[in-house]
Amino acid sequence: MSRDSNYDHHITIFSPSGKLYQVEYAIKCANSASGLTSVAARGKDSVVLVTQKKVPDRLVDPSSVTNIFKVTEKLAVLMTGLPADCRAQVTRLRYEANEFKFQYGYAMPVASLAKRIGDICQVYTQKASLRALAAICILAAVDDEQGPQLFKVDPAGHYFPYFATAAGAKENEAANFLEKKQEELKDMDADQTVRYAIAALQSVLSADFKSTEIEALVLEGTQRARTLTEDEIDAHLNVLAETDL
Repeated sequence: MSRDSNYDHHITIFSPSGKLYQVEYAIKCANSASGLTSVAARGKDSVVLVTQKKVPDRLVDPSSVTNIFKVTEKLAVLMTGLPADCRAQVTRLRYEANEFKFQYGYAMPVASLAKRIGDICQVYTQKASLRALAAICILAAVDDEQGPQLFKVDPAGHYFPYFATAAGAKENEAANFLEKKQEELKDMDADQTVRYAIAALQSVLSADFKSTEIEALVLEGTQRARTLTEDEIDAHLNVLAETDL
């Protein structure tokens, strides 16, 4: 028996090798439990969030199933992990964003929200009475000063800005795909960025998606966050089928 085997019963106890196993379990659960893969990318003047859409039951209304949420009019989040934990995290994100605007009179910058939610996640690793949420947040917005912004926050409280990132079952494969055209992303418009993100999903999952199997959201310039319709997604899929991205 490993000497570390008895150190995963409490979230606040380090193992002899310096690990918090409950936090590692939360991260592993967030990536694998849903079975979904999510991709996000920054273009020249836009940010795109794309993920798979799987309806768990034929009796469930498909319009109620989503992993992309609007936090404010111009800030959105792509959640990957256990659905209940994801929705709880979204509620907290909305609360923090609206509380900030109430106190200071202007919209909360995405970098500040990423730091705030990262701090909250980190507190969840300190107290035995709390449980780390099995949810990975990818926050996106077009900042007035910094332009397109993309942040990823994990259950441990890490948060970093990204040019493009992925989460979920095929996270590493998707990240490798995105790295290949990292420099080209900086010059892509919103439509090109959407197609590139969808192409990343299709490549790593070796699947040709239907418009009902993908959901996408675009933040562009000073416009509000916009969820793409099935017809718009279908148009992008048709372009991808005719070209080799």
